[in-house]
Amino acid sequence: MAPTMVSATPVRAAKPWYKVLYVQVLIAILLGALIGWLWPNFATNDWVKALGDGFIKLIKMLIAPIIFCTVVSGISHIQDARKVGRVGVKALVYFEVVSSFALMLGLLMGNLIQVGHGLAAKPDAAAVATYVKQAEAEKSVDFVLNIIPDSVVGALARGDILQVLLFAILFGFSLMALGERASRLRDIIDDTSHAVFGVIAIVMKAAPIGAFGAMAYTVGKFGTAALVNLFGLVFLFYATAALFVIVVLGVIARVVGFSIFKFIAYIKEELLIVLGTSSSESALPQLMEKLERLGCSKPVVGLVVPTGYSFNLDGTNIYMTLATLFIAQALGVDLSFTQQLTILVVAMLTSKGASGVTGAGFITLAATLSVVNPALVPGMAIVFSIDKFMSEVRALTNIIGNGVATVFVSWWEGELDRDRLHANLNKVIDPSDLETAVTTG
Repeated sequence: MAPTMVSATPVRAAKPWYKVLYVQVLIAILLGALIGWLWPNFATNDWVKALGDGFIKLIKMLIAPIIFCTVVSGISHIQDARKVGRVGVKALVYFEVVSSFALMLGLLMGNLIQVGHGLAAKPDAAAVATYVKQAEAEKSVDFVLNIIPDSVVGALARGDILQVLLFAILFGFSLMALGERASRLRDIIDDTSHAVFGVIAIVMKAAPIGAFGAMAYTVGKFGTAALVNLFGLVFLFYATAALFVIVVLGVIARVVGFSIFKFIAYIKEELLIVLGTSSSESALPQLMEKLERLGCSKPVVGLVVPTGYSFNLDGTNIYMTLATLFIAQALGVDLSFTQQLTILVVAMLTSKGASGVTGAGFITLAATLSVVNPALVPGMAIVFSIDKFMSEVRALTNIIGNGVATVFVSWWEGELDRDRLHANLNKVIDPSDLETAVTTG
């Protein structure tokens, strides 16, 4: 009997390590930090800063069309309008519950480890006033009216996420109501979405350059000495954010049936991009694509992720509670139990819809302080110099939280492909780099 001949389609060889994007981004971050430390004058040149700012602008120019296309596509392909409302309600319930845990954890850690006591710092109220005035010009005081755009074109041009999201939801329901008559328009929107993702893939090749410029400028401008007096707050914030991810999000992940550590490894490329740019929005398109690949349904991803970027800011919530307690301790202001409860309520509201605003964490902190105790507002300048160093962790916590939220809502809705979830999380390299081996006998 002749031996059976076995043939196989070879698996494509893995990329060399130096061609993997996340490795390039990590190297760029390290080089940027080193150059910013050794040659600060060079690192603070305008063109170095432009490398990081330019990359973020490249990404942000695509955020609005990505959100519009994915939300419209997700809603219009659903035959039952009640499902959209059901997914939205589930997402909002999840956001509020998990955000409350983030706020309470921040208050708990801030009270247990009072790093603000004994800080000898004089707040520069003039610097704070200028910063707040500039940022507030970009944000309407009336949050409700700010959601409604003066014009759809203007909202898309400005990249206002909440306004684009509102119009996308209405437009998606309109296409749903049209039924078959809207099939061609749905196909056009789907094709446009794929095209925009193609542009994202091109832009992402510049991620190492952007990460290098952003990190070099930050370290060169602020220097290592900027962390000396306030290292306690920075370290406490980092530790609290890590505790939230590992414990709170870890428990949620375990309920669904996956490991939070494997999930973090799965989105490591997006996390490194966020680390280099200090903006969770810079990885939004890639995150949405990876979540669909992970087994989350397209409608859920299209609804939960964009909404989460405005309503599920876990890192920002932790930052606001810790920073508020830190400032109060530094200025010698004792906050009563009622005032600390007020922080929870106010911070829950002020954090909504601030992700697209320049200096969002700092502005929402100002709003929180002014309500809790106006005497604390001048103390914002104490954390002003290190806000940049905490923005990276805020962004990292936000993107991990939104990723876990999407998986959870997909599971809650009964639309999570568990086989794809475990198959992708258990792979060592990015699943996009693999081809399935086929054997015949």
